[in-house]
Amino acid sequence: MRAFGAGLLACCLAVMPCAPVEADPGPSARDVRKARQAVRERSKELGATTAKLATAQSRLDQLAAEVERLVEAYNGEVVRLRQAEESHAQARARLAAAEAEAERARRDVALLAMEDYTGLGPMDPVVGMVLDRGSADGFLHRASVLGHLRGERTAILARMRAAQEVAAILRTQAANAYAAQQAVSELARQAKTAAEAAVARQSAETRGLRAQAARLERRLDAARGHAQRLASKRAAAVSGLTGGSTMGDAAANWALTQLGKPYVWAADGPDTYDCSGLVMRAWEKVGVRLDHWTGTQWTSGPHIPIDQLHRGDLVFFGHISDDPGTIHHVGIYVGRGQMVHAPQTGDVVRVAPIWRGDLVGATRPR
Repeated sequence: MRAFGAGLLACCLAVMPCAPVEADPGPSARDVRKARQAVRERSKELGATTAKLATAQSRLDQLAAEVERLVEAYNGEVVRLRQAEESHAQARARLAAAEAEAERARRDVALLAMEDYTGLGPMDPVVGMVLDRGSADGFLHRASVLGHLRGERTAILARMRAAQEVAAILRTQAANAYAAQQAVSELARQAKTAAEAAVARQSAETRGLRAQAARLERRLDAARGHAQRLASKRAAAVSGLTGGSTMGDAAANWALTQLGKPYVWAADGPDTYDCSGLVMRAWEKVGVRLDHWTGTQWTSGPHIPIDQLHRGDLVFFGHISDDPGTIHHVGIYVGRGQMVHAPQTGDVVRVAPIWRGDLVGATRPR
C-alpha cells in the first residue's frame, strides 16, 4: 500500500506543467472501470445500511416514547401506592380500635358466663321472686330488675358480635386494598423495566448500525478517492502522451495528492488545510495566485455553469449576496460530479459529491 501511495504521488506530480512525459500510460480503462464499480457497490452497501439505520432510529424513537409513557404510569402507581400505604396505616389504626372494643365486649361476655357458672349472675332475682312471700311491691321490683338484667346481657352480646364483625370487615378491607395496590404497582414496575430493556437493546442495535454506516462511508470515500486517482492518473498520463495537461487538470491532480491530510482552520499546508487553503495551494502549483479566502476566490475568474464544469474549476457553497463572506466553502472539481475538498474540523481532505443543497456556483481561476 505504501509503495502504491508513493507511486501514485510520483505519477500525480508527473502531470504538472513541464514534467517529463512518461511512456507508460498508467492505469488501464479497465482498472478505472473496476474502481468505479467498487464505488457503486460500496455506495449500495452504504445505502442499504443507511435505510436500516433510519428504520432502527424510528423504532428507537417509538420505544423511547413508549418507555416515557410507562415510566410516568409507574410514577403514578408509586404515588398511589404511597397513598394506599397511608390509607392502610389509617385502617390499621381503626382496626386496632375495633379490636380493642371487641376485646372489651368479649371480657364482658366472659364475666357474664362466669357469673352464670357461680350462681351470682342475673338468675338471683328469679329465685328471689319465687321465694318471696312479701308484698306485691317487692315482687314487681324484682321483675323489673330481672328484665333490665336480661336486656343488658342481650346488649353486651350484641355489642361483642358487632365489634367482632366490624373488626373482621376492617381487617379484610385494609389487607385487600393494600395488596391490590401493591399488585398494580408491581405490574407497572415490570412494564417499565421491560420497556427500558427494549430501549437498551434498540439503542445498542442503532449504535451498531451507526458505526457500520460510518465504516461504510469511510470505505466509500476511500473507494471514490482511489477511483478518482486512477482516473486522474490515466487522464494525466494519456494527456501527457498527447501534448500535456491543462492547468485545471494539474491543479486537481495535485489536490488529489493531499487526500487524508487533516482539516485545520486557517491552515494552508503542507500537512493540514482548510478549504480555501487547499484551493490556494493547488492553483499556486500551476502558477495562479489566489488569496486564502473564499470571498476573493469566488471572483478569481469567470463564473462557469455547473453543467459545463472542467477539472480544476472551483465550486462554491453558501449563498450569494453583497457580502462575499456568505460563501463559506469551496472545493476543486475533479470530474464525474465529484470534488476534492477539506470539509471541516475533525475531517480530512477527501473526495465527495458536489451536489449539496448550498451549492451556489463555480469559478475557473485565471
